[in-house]
Amino acid sequence: VTLVRLPAYSPELNPVERIWLYLRERFLSARVFPDYKAILDACCSAWNALTAEPERIRSIANFKYIARVNA
Repeated sequence: VTLVRLPAYSPELNPVERIWLYLRERFLSARVFPDYKAILDACCSAWNALTAEPERIRSIANFKYIARVNA
């Protein structure tokens, strides 16, 4: 048995976590989906709307402390 130490979970250091939070709050919250396909369609639509705004992605995911952690 080999023990593999995993890093601590730090969602604040993961830009993708911030992007998913934005998508949930802006496009996916307070909705009831009738089926799995509707969920996928809503997620794809939200993702496409976000990718049309590269500056918004930068503002959501680009934090100064991330650059310091990666240095």
